Amino acid sequence: MKRILVVEDEQAIREMVGFALKKAGMQFEEATDAEQALVVIASNPPDLVLLDWMLPGMSGVDLARRLRHDDVTAGLPIILLTARVDESDRVHGLEVGADDYITKPFSPRELIARINAVLRRSGAELEDQPLEFDGLSLDPVGHRVRVNGDPLNLAPTEFRLLHFFMSHPDRVYSREQLLDRVWGRGVFVEERTVDVHIRRLRKALNRRGHDRFIQTVRGAGYRFSVRD
Repeated sequence: MKRILVVEDEQAIREMVGFALKKAGMQFEEATDAEQALVVIASNPPDLVLLDWMLPGMSGVDLARRLRHDDVTAGLPIILLTARVDESDRVHGLEVGADDYITKPFSPRELIARINAVLRRSGAELEDQPLEFDGLSLDPVGHRVRVNGDPLNLAPTEFRLLHFFMSHPDRVYSREQLLDRVWGRGVFVEERTVDVHIRRLRKALNRRGHDRFIQTVRGAGYRFSVRD
């Protein structure tokens, strides 16, 4: 049974979400602010965090950023809940570390579908053959990435994206193709989301000087290549 931590200060929303999760066969845990959430996560990490943007004290965005920068929680799937509908807000939420973004109001059916989609991506079986290019190595079984021997922590979506690129080097893929192959069919994700996750992956690789491997092909999409 998947454990979902809902971090939300509005009781009515927590109750609605909790009912939907239990009906879907998931275990529901709750926290009303970031500090409570950190205690729960530290004692027993959930399978996914459903995180409200506007929280008292530390915001949901700041909590997501903190979780992504902690080695222990860097790979924890996160979905942001918010009433903000502007594209810039959606992009900001994804850039700080969220794997998906749901705007209020939302239906329980959509919520469960998107939770399941993120859980599938984070827990899906990948081909178990280790991959390595010019000091960049990826172990699908151990879910580890190393650059010149040093560990590199990636969020679930960036890990799957890097695995796909390294499994298909020197081939150009459009945003639509990447959504289909990495996110999967029938997901509630815009093509713009691909660009955000590409930036996050490049930023992580840039710390070790390997961001050059992810190349933009103008008018076509992206490719992974160790060639100049």
